Amino acid sequence: MPLTRELLDALYRSHAQAAFRRARRLLGSDADAHELVHDVFLSLWARPEQYAEKSRLSTFLYAAVTNACLKRLRDHKNRTRLSAEHLAEQQELAAIAPGPQADQLSALRSALARVPEPLMQVAVYYYFDELSHQEISRLLGCSRRHVGDLLERLQQWVRRQEAASCAS
Repeated sequence: MPLTRELLDALYRSHAQAAFRRARRLLGSDADAHELVHDVFLSLWARPEQYAEKSRLSTFLYAAVTNACLKRLRDHKNRTRLSAEHLAEQQELAAIAPGPQADQLSALRSALARVPEPLMQVAVYYYFDELSHQEISRLLGCSRRHVGDLLERLQQWVRRQEAASCAS
């Protein structure tokens, strides 16, 4: 089905709010989340073939927004900005959701920029979204066993980082 302006407008109206919530949760910023969601929909307009209709559109957008957020977090320029905003972000999160969850989300967001590429998605799905191995395997298109292996590799990576920081 060709993607017309009217269809894109309808898709935006029905899916943008969920995409925005997803992006805001991962990026921690309303402005960045709005910009990213607009970029994802513009990308869909420019290259409609990227949605191959192998899944529901909501599933496609969920993955597209997640990947765009992870890319943004990896971006060196944004890493610098994010670390400068880290203190303000922690205070903002504490005001919105006081307690350890705000601190954990902020620490996770900061740590994601350093996590090796293959482990970033599984970290987000497991720790941010609290998805099961089965749910993650469906999103990533792999087995539950592979998800378990990725999470084990992530835990090993974290232990190595902790050991390296203790040694220095």
